[in-house]
Amino acid sequence: MNFVAAPARLSSVSATFEADFAARLHWSADQDAAIEQRVADILADVRQRGDAAVLEYTARFDALQAPTLQALELTQAELKAAFDAIPAAQREALQAAAARVRSYHEAQKKACGESWSYRDADGSLLGQKVTPLDRVGIYVPGGKAAYPSSVLMNAIPAHVAGVGEIIMVVPTPGGEKNPLVLAAAYVAGVTRAFTIGGAQ
Repeated sequence: MNFVAAPARLSSVSATFEADFAARLHWSADQDAAIEQRVADILADVRQRGDAAVLEYTARFDALQAPTLQALELTQAELKAAFDAIPAAQREALQAAAARVRSYHEAQKKACGESWSYRDADGSLLGQKVTPLDRVGIYVPGGKAAYPSSVLMNAIPAHVAGVGEIIMVVPTPGGEKNPLVLAAAYVAGVTRAFTIGGAQ
């Protein structure tokens, strides 16, 4: 049996528009608290049980069985192979988008992200010291909604800032890897990538 969902139709001239619109946007505080508690429970379990918990949640949330955490890591060769396998037009589009993102963030860094200092009249040293983080983690959607642009817009600014290691996690439901997301990781220079989704 197939179900087709009809989009909700709201009219701003309707007398009930405000209430109808608010009902569509309503988010129960009870639901929010329950979600936050569930995430906190997962994180506590991962802190306590480590890799075993990560593997268990990855099996549960992503339907992806792996014997070890290392089995969930994508190699640089896999990222490059994904890049090489996509059509030339997609490779060119990823590279063009990456160049634009890089150019913007280089200009941003030059305008306001550089260290600077001066001595004032009494000899005090004043200024701003910008120090990049050693390592960052990025989460990129890769399941039902895959966004290669999320890879570019998270990893490239980190590179421009001088971050040494960029680790990406991306869900691969049932082991299905999105080639554009992996290709974007290659183009963006992601250091390490893992097929992990969810709160774990």
